[in-house]
Amino acid sequence: MQSWLDLVERIRNPTGAVTVHVVGKYVGYEDSYKSLNEALYHAGFAHRLDVRIRWIEAEALEADGGCRLLDDADGILVPGGFGSRGSRGMMKAAQVARERGIPYFGICYGFQWAVVEYARHVCGFTSADSTECDPDTPHKVIYKLRDLLAVDDLGGTMRLGSYPCDLAPGTQAHDAYGVSAIAERHRHRYEFNRAFERPLIEHGLRISGRSPDGKFVEVIELPDHPWFVAVQFHPEFQSKPRRPHPLFAGFVAATHRHSLGARPRTASTA
Repeated sequence: MQSWLDLVERIRNPTGAVTVHVVGKYVGYEDSYKSLNEALYHAGFAHRLDVRIRWIEAEALEADGGCRLLDDADGILVPGGFGSRGSRGMMKAAQVARERGIPYFGICYGFQWAVVEYARHVCGFTSADSTECDPDTPHKVIYKLRDLLAVDDLGGTMRLGSYPCDLAPGTQAHDAYGVSAIAERHRHRYEFNRAFERPLIEHGLRISGRSPDGKFVEVIELPDHPWFVAVQFHPEFQSKPRRPHPLFAGFVAATHRHSLGARPRTASTA
């Protein structure tokens, strides 16, 4: 029982607090992100931190001045989702985090829109998009699984279940996990288009996780950012109270460092 008693003691006696802004599409429903909520709390327990979640409707960021909703964020998390509604707000959240140096954690849809945002505003692909929202975009940075070359044998149009991933040494993701090979659960239809891999890398994006066969990009990050990690999979499904998921633990630790340091810089998105 000692480990459980230690957990209760950490929960009851936090030594600090952080505010995480979750920018999502379904924030009006209490249980929409239940697994995500718990994973954030688990990470807080490990660091003796009270994690306070502030729900931000993604569409609200699309309005003039909407980015002010993120002004007091210690960290920004963009979770999974489907459909075009709110997608521009999610992209805006990734841009604010990138430009202001706010810790960012993108999960599934949060991964995809972080990549699109980077392609648009750093690499100059002004029409970059996901074919889920714009099937005719000339810059298909994110596109449907069945459109990828040599993956027809997967069946269906959705990548489901656990898939392996190899992490590059010296990356934030590798540092968080402490190992080079992981396996995480997936649930998505759209993937990173590797045709855009070289220009994004040349402009500073780092691909820190790939499938062992090299076909799929699983993790991206920004090396010169305090903590900017986005993953194609759903790490929240493997988090436990006494064993928080490594990426959530790393993200919450980064939000705490940010809360103790400089506040967000002035950005064009403000």
